[in-house]
Amino acid sequence: MKFLVDAQLPRRLSWFLLSAGYDTVHTQELSLKNATPDAEINAISIQQSRIVITKDRDFLDSFLIRKEPYKLLILTTGNITNAELETVFANNLSQLTELFQQHSLIEMSRDAIVVHE
Repeated sequence: MKFLVDAQLPRRLSWFLLSAGYDTVHTQELSLKNATPDAEINAISIQQSRIVITKDRDFLDSFLIRKEPYKLLILTTGNITNAELETVFANNLSQLTELFQQHSLIEMSRDAIVVHE
């Protein structure tokens, strides 16, 4: 499983996922860095089969209308510290891995995972 972490989320999340063994890229690592347009992020996601992780609801609209990006993890955690965000991922990563094998749109809050179809 490969991830693309969007600009509103910390690079620390990208590093956490890398250390857990997942091929992960943060938008900061792209040529236009955090200014990379959503359309380009979607294209990279599709070309490289990367799951976009974001809080940006524009990606949700894009996914529902055009099925872009490739797959989407939308975070609805509200304001959260980086350490708390890592804890949420650590507690749910194995379940997310399993769910993304069959589903393309998942929402994760601090205490719940919701699969959308």
